[in-house]
Amino acid sequence: MQDFVFHVPTKFIFGRNTEGQAGAEIRAFGGKTVLLHYGGGSIKKSGLYERVVASLKEAGLSFVELAGVKPNPRLSLVREGIDLCRRAQVDFILAVGGGSVIDSAKAIAMGVPYEGDVWDFFTTGKKPARALKLGVVLTIPAAGSESSAGCVITNEDGWYKLAGGGPATRSSFSILNPELTYTLPAYQTAAGIVDMYAHIVERYFSNTQGTFVIDRMAEGVWKTLLWAGPKVLKEPENYDYRAEIMWAGTVAHNDTVGVGRESDWASHNIEHELSGIYDITHGAGLAVIIPAWMRYVYKHDVPRFVRYAVNVYGVENDANDPEKTALEGIARTEQFFHSLGMPIRLSEMGIGEDRFMEMANKAYRYPHGYVGNFVKLSVQDVYNIYQLAR
Repeated sequence: MQDFVFHVPTKFIFGRNTEGQAGAEIRAFGGKTVLLHYGGGSIKKSGLYERVVASLKEAGLSFVELAGVKPNPRLSLVREGIDLCRRAQVDFILAVGGGSVIDSAKAIAMGVPYEGDVWDFFTTGKKPARALKLGVVLTIPAAGSESSAGCVITNEDGWYKLAGGGPATRSSFSILNPELTYTLPAYQTAAGIVDMYAHIVERYFSNTQGTFVIDRMAEGVWKTLLWAGPKVLKEPENYDYRAEIMWAGTVAHNDTVGVGRESDWASHNIEHELSGIYDITHGAGLAVIIPAWMRYVYKHDVPRFVRYAVNVYGVENDANDPEKTALEGIARTEQFFHSLGMPIRLSEMGIGEDRFMEMANKAYRYPHGYVGNFVKLSVQDVYNIYQLAR
C-alpha cells in the first residue's frame, strides 16, 4: 500500500426531507450570496425548486440563478456562470441536480477567483488553489461528484471532454435524500449504476500491491450494486434500495475505495471521447467500454482478474485455467450491464468506426503522454479497444 493523505471535508446530510436544510447549511458555512445552479425544468415540476428556494429565503440568503446545465456540461455555460458570480459577488454555489450540474458548479467555483481561463485547469493538469464554497442537493446518484475532488467539462470548440479540479473543489456539504430519485427513468438509473461500478473499476485494477482492506471494501460496494441494482429497477420507489444505490455512488468516487494505490482511469478517458463527440449518456458508454478494456488488458494481471471474478461474481476458480476464470468474470460484468438495460456494443448506439482514430488521438491528449496506469495504453491500444467495443 502506498502512503496517502485522505481528507474528505464534505458534510453528508442523508435522509428524507433533508433538502429543506440547504439554506441553513449554507449560512453555517459562511455563505451570504448564493448561485442556485440547476439543469432544466424537472426540479420545478417536482416541487424541489420551491422547497430549496424557501430554505434559502428562510436562512436570509440572497441568490441568483443559472439554469440550463446539459448532460456532458458545457464550457460556455461555465464561463457564463463565472461572469454572473463575479457581477453578483456570489460567495457560495448551490448545485441542485446530478453529476452534470455539480461538475458545472465546480468548474464555476474554481473559475471565479482564477485570473486566467478556467479551461486551463482541464488542459494542463493544474489544480485550483482556491474555489468558491459549494453545496449540493443530489437528485441523480451516479457520478459521485457530490463529494469527489474532480469534475468533467465539455468544450464545444472541438468537442473535447476533459477532467479537472482538485481538493479545493470538494463540496462543503451534500444533501442526499433518496426520495428525490424515485422518479428517475429506468435508463438513467441504470446508467448511474454503471458509472458507480466504473469508478471502482478505475481504482481496483491497480499495480499497487498490499491493498487487502480497500480491495474488500471495493468488492463489497460492487456486490451491493449487483444486489440492489436490479431490485431498484423493479421497485423504483423502494426507499431502502434507493438509499443503498445513492450511498454506493458516493463512496465509489470520493476515494474511500481508492486510498493507498495508483488508480487507472483509462476506461473513463476512452469513454469521454464517445460522450464528448456523440453526446451519449456517460454510463451507457462505460457499459460498452469497460468489458472491452478488461478483455484487452486482463493478461497484464490475471490473478487480480481471477480475484475479481471469484470475490464479486462467485465464479468457481479453475486453478488449471486461471484465464478461463478471469474471462468468465469479464463476461458476467457485461451480462450485468446488459441486464440493467445498458448497451454493450457501440453499434447498439449507432456509433460506427469512422471516428475511432480521431477519438483515440483525443484520448491520448491527457497530460501523461499515455492513457491509463494499470496498463499504459498507446493511441493504437485505444483504437484497438474501440474496435473490440464495436
